[in-house]
Amino acid sequence: MTATGAHAAPRPTHNRRHLGKLGNQVNIRRWRATALPLLVALFIPLLATPGEGAQPDRRYTIPGLHQPVNLIVDRWGVPHIYARNTDDLFLAQGFNAARTRTFQLDLWLRRGLGRLAEAFGPDYADQDRATRLFLYRGDMKKEWDSYGPGARAAATRFADGVNAYLSWLEDNPKSLPEEFQRLGHRPARWTAEDVVRIRSHGLSRNVDSEVARAHMSCAADPRTDKIRTRLQPDVDPVVPAGLDPCAIPDDVLDVYDLASQSVDFSDTTKTLRRTKRRLPAREGSNNWVIGPNKTTTGRPIVANDPHRAQAAPSLRYLAHLSAPGIDAIGAGEPAAPGISLGHNDKVAFGLTIAGIDQEDLYVYDLDPADPTRYRYGNGWEKITEHTEKITVAGEKPREVTLAFTRHGPVIKTDPTNHKAYALRTVWLQPGTSPYFGSIANLRSDTAKEFDANLRHWGTPSLNHVYADTKGNFGWTLAGLAPRRPNHDGLLPVPGDGRYEWDGFHPSSDLPRTSNPASGIIATANNYTLPADYPAKERKLGFEWEGPARHDRIVEVLTAKPKTSVEDSTKLQNDRVSLVARRLTALLAPLTSKDPATSAALQMLRGWNGDEHTNSTQATLFEIWFSRHLSSAFAKAVLPADAAELVSYPDYTVMLEALENPKSWFGDDAVAKRDQLLLTTLGQAHADATKLLGADTSKWKWGDLNKMTFRHPASARLSSAKPSFDVGPLPHGGSWYTVNLSDYDPDSFDGGAGASVRVVMDVGNWDAAQAINAPGQSGDHRDPNYRDLAPKWNKGEYFPLLYTRSAIEKNAQYRIQLNPKK
Repeated sequence: MTATGAHAAPRPTHNRRHLGKLGNQVNIRRWRATALPLLVALFIPLLATPGEGAQPDRRYTIPGLHQPVNLIVDRWGVPHIYARNTDDLFLAQGFNAARTRTFQLDLWLRRGLGRLAEAFGPDYADQDRATRLFLYRGDMKKEWDSYGPGARAAATRFADGVNAYLSWLEDNPKSLPEEFQRLGHRPARWTAEDVVRIRSHGLSRNVDSEVARAHMSCAADPRTDKIRTRLQPDVDPVVPAGLDPCAIPDDVLDVYDLASQSVDFSDTTKTLRRTKRRLPAREGSNNWVIGPNKTTTGRPIVANDPHRAQAAPSLRYLAHLSAPGIDAIGAGEPAAPGISLGHNDKVAFGLTIAGIDQEDLYVYDLDPADPTRYRYGNGWEKITEHTEKITVAGEKPREVTLAFTRHGPVIKTDPTNHKAYALRTVWLQPGTSPYFGSIANLRSDTAKEFDANLRHWGTPSLNHVYADTKGNFGWTLAGLAPRRPNHDGLLPVPGDGRYEWDGFHPSSDLPRTSNPASGIIATANNYTLPADYPAKERKLGFEWEGPARHDRIVEVLTAKPKTSVEDSTKLQNDRVSLVARRLTALLAPLTSKDPATSAALQMLRGWNGDEHTNSTQATLFEIWFSRHLSSAFAKAVLPADAAELVSYPDYTVMLEALENPKSWFGDDAVAKRDQLLLTTLGQAHADATKLLGADTSKWKWGDLNKMTFRHPASARLSSAKPSFDVGPLPHGGSWYTVNLSDYDPDSFDGGAGASVRVVMDVGNWDAAQAINAPGQSGDHRDPNYRDLAPKWNKGEYFPLLYTRSAIEKNAQYRIQLNPKK
């Protein structure tokens, strides 16, 4: 394999200094607008003479490629891949993904397959064992068939492309990314099966909540747990017959956590690291679709901004895939073919997580005479065991035993009490590789066809919104949903056969809508089941995010008779907290003789809830809400043992209780409520003064709330210059704003937020707007590694170009992939 031109990583440092200066960008655009179209017309990838900030073109010769493939990387780092057949298209996508995200893909593969220890040593052997419990181990023919025709070929060619680039690196070792050089290992090869067998990176639910509810059932009763998490539709959980909730160990999910967590390279990492559970998970998304009668363009608008844990490089990768039969652009996982959100030439689509319950914890009685057997029905059933070897750098291979019941992997055994615990999850069913089902949507020609292609969607469970160029638009709830005839999935259940799943709900059981008269469909992980849907009977799931983000989206979109693309980009960056509005309304009539509390009341009086970066009010409010009010409310309304389990009550429950105190606070309810508000507000003011000083005019929310895009191995690469991390960036918003900012209230470090933002004017594809953060590249020496972070933080976008002419005018460099003769 050969390449002509410089590799992407070692770009000259002077280019990095000048990147982004307006005068230089204008010169580059003028040069490209005249010289580059002549080169393209010749259809020969000649080496460019780069202008200042430009990148040289390059060629690669690739075994297995059938015909030449051309890539144009635009100035925002988006690759536009033009192939003459789909086999070559997916090979080129894999090649390019490896070219730009080499270390990220390798870490993804090693973590997902349980092969970390072979590169990083014995500290990762336990995580390898845990992860291997959750690999797909079923029939591969059923697996491939679940995704429809062409899925296996796409994964095969994608893996071939990744491996082709790894072969090129073997011949060009100086181009190996710095992470490998400093950590002392080399990237591993891929197979098509690896693309789909890895399941532990997906978002599913609700085993964490089952365990928390069991602990609450022991401390109080299961209904009390509704203060921690509201149930929709409202039901009263009942402890299943045969379950002792007090017997559920605190560490029952340690192995599960280890299997699903990211890789930690800090020096403190040792074998098993328990995940913090104190904070509720806030990885979700927003999406909306606006019908043509409600837009200024007369065309539908589709917007999507998935919220995930922020990292460098970005979780998602924007790419354009073009070949006969496919012309799609948008964001997907770097480690899989296709895209998950974006558009083709006829349909635009976006996604958010939906609250289908896809997990159950099973509890078994072990045979005291033979702990490899568990009670099932009237007899005993054998635990299935697999022995595997884990390769460990610097040591002999370790032999580990993986245990499985009929329900799933055994994640804990308690020999003293003769108990075992296994997780049943839809992950392990055929067709549930996270997001891989998107491969079936790339060729959809209409909204109706897009909806039909979702009938086999597995994981994660999603709200899909979509619109076509004919003006049709819709929403579909999709995901593998277990049928639970004898339980509701809200607590762990005995594994003795009384609480089996009865298959899965067919797609026809799940709700959908098309072309609603309102002209607007919006989802934000909120409760989306229609009022006339038989939600209690079908028991799809009872745990959903609160409505604050959704309600704010609807509030803004309905404020005007017609809305524009620009309106949607502004809305994705909206930092108005409806939670703050409601709580500060309760403070409005209150007074206090305490000077600090009085000053705090005055500061929040009349505030509109906009938590922008420079907001003094947001600083005080978020300190109050997250560090003082929430835990104090739980202690005020719950028994002491129960309150210890609810550091962060469901905000919707807390708001309703504070707004309607008589049924919550007993005698003198209003006075008790008001005293709780004033006491905690005074504490928050003192806390803010300690953190930021006595001069309140200098308090800025962004001085506390900062977003850092951390590289997974930055703890071991901290001496590298420039840093592998990007940030910290002063950031606005909070847990419940449309522009979500998930921060740790102890440190105020940002955790999750919009991983990518896309707004699409359906049919006028060059008008689509997008941003990814911190950048498109995964090589920290590449200007495209961090160049988009400032734009992302300021709410800015770049055009997600689709037509060839527009892309040519904004080319940064070109790549040609040639078949090996």
